Amino acid sequence: MQNNTFLTLFVGHNLVKLQEVDSTNTYLKNLLSNSKPLIEGTAIMAERQFAGRGQQDNVWESESGKNLIVSIYLKPTFVAANDQFDLNKAISLGVHDCLKEILGEHCSIKWPNDIYYHDKKIGGILIENVIKGHQLKDSVIGIGINVNQIKFNEHLVQASSIAQILQQDYSIEKLLQQICKHIESRYLQLKAGKKEKLTADYQKILLRINEYHEYVIENKIVSGKIEGVTPSGKLALEIGNEIKTFNLKEIKFIFKP
Repeated sequence: MQNNTFLTLFVGHNLVKLQEVDSTNTYLKNLLSNSKPLIEGTAIMAERQFAGRGQQDNVWESESGKNLIVSIYLKPTFVAANDQFDLNKAISLGVHDCLKEILGEHCSIKWPNDIYYHDKKIGGILIENVIKGHQLKDSVIGIGINVNQIKFNEHLVQASSIAQILQQDYSIEKLLQQICKHIESRYLQLKAGKKEKLTADYQKILLRINEYHEYVIENKIVSGKIEGVTPSGKLALEIGNEIKTFNLKEIKFIFKP
């Protein structure tokens, strides 16, 4: 581990840099399983991971050395297990705040925690929580941001990167520091009990909020309008005159070329 001159109180101060790893989340969870306590805010950063995961066990594909791949350890023991989506809001907002600062107003959060620029995905988040009793005990926050990768596999039609948008490379080290700063800020908001602000900010910047679009639900194409997200993290969609809620596996966004 090494100390870094991060402009944060604790997030990113202990940083482990790896050339290659199966998954930064897995590496961090293995560190947690050791008997020695891990310092909150510890970050694991890799140039390449060969078994990176996204939501729903999707594979996160990344060109070596071109993107930000990092996992951050937090101890949100003040969050009730039933309220763990509040942590998702805080982390998603932190990453969004950072990228909005770099890219401008067209950044949004695609429910539950992908980061989009217009209709292009530039980042994803995978949060893995450990629950003890009725509270969260540990959280491993995996973050992948497309930074300097220009070419993507043909099936990743929605992928974009900071370099594609800005038309120039961006410092991955600088981005890490910015991400840590913004995540810490939103995490401390959550710790201070400012849940209503986090919820309002999260819903305001949801991709497609209050817009009609088509989705795949039960293998059918359905037109609906995103109304928001329930406290437990389900997507609330107005279909006809009815509000229906969906888990991640129950609805698929349709993006038109």
